[in-house]
Amino acid sequence: MNFLEFNDVTFTYPAVEGDLDENGKQVVPQPIFEHFTGNIPGAFTSVIGPNGCGKSTLMMLASGRLFPQTGKIYMFGQDIHKLDEEKKNLLASVIYQNMEFESNDKVEQLLTYVYSNGNLKAKAKGILGSGDLFSEVVDKFSLASVMNHGLTEISKGENQRVLLAFSLLYGSASVFMDEPLFAMEDNQKNSALEYLRSYSMGTKTPVFISMHELDLTRKYAEKVLLVKPNRDMAYGTPEEVMTNEELESAYGIPAAMLKHNESMTREQIMQQTQFFNKQ
Repeated sequence: MNFLEFNDVTFTYPAVEGDLDENGKQVVPQPIFEHFTGNIPGAFTSVIGPNGCGKSTLMMLASGRLFPQTGKIYMFGQDIHKLDEEKKNLLASVIYQNMEFESNDKVEQLLTYVYSNGNLKAKAKGILGSGDLFSEVVDKFSLASVMNHGLTEISKGENQRVLLAFSLLYGSASVFMDEPLFAMEDNQKNSALEYLRSYSMGTKTPVFISMHELDLTRKYAEKVLLVKPNRDMAYGTPEEVMTNEELESAYGIPAAMLKHNESMTREQIMQQTQFFNKQ
């Protein structure tokens, strides 16, 4: 059984009232996916592709957070859009892009509550042989120094590390993460990805994570899902998918430039893309 199955899925975002074109007519959004059918296995998967290609939408559809206009999406053989919120959350945890906590609770209170009341019921062993999963996650995501801090008092990078811990301690059957690392220091990104990969492979939990750092994808991803602007996709190991030909086809700029994209801002990448598209 495939982890994810898309069956004739069409999805279009609703029109935004007052969004008019140059002629004063209502802008009608184009479909993000149109009659899309495909199977995606479960693995520690990095979802890559240029801005606007549909990565976030794909993950939100897969996790049941967005509903297609037509078609069906199955996760572990279940139609995820027919499940209630609790069952959906047990199948898939989601870290949204720029997600933040609005609670004034302490970090330790939140994580203890999630661990005790999620699927694991505070009874999970660490995957690295270091005792309980809770203490292992706190250690691997370097959270000891913020456990007694309020959720609204921590930095963006600290918030992201808490979210990573949250997603694992809840114990869902799969995890979807939309750019969950961008505010972290480089050493924190590497440490987090190394542990997330170990967790995913050790527990057989599919983890899908979108990020712009292609070097990190090459280093840590078990599998890569490359989404192109025309919605064509390539899936396989980093060596199979991240070829110069495939990357240039997706991003529209020379692969040599993409190799160093960790030092480029998103605005710079978009400017370079626009420049080469005009040539």
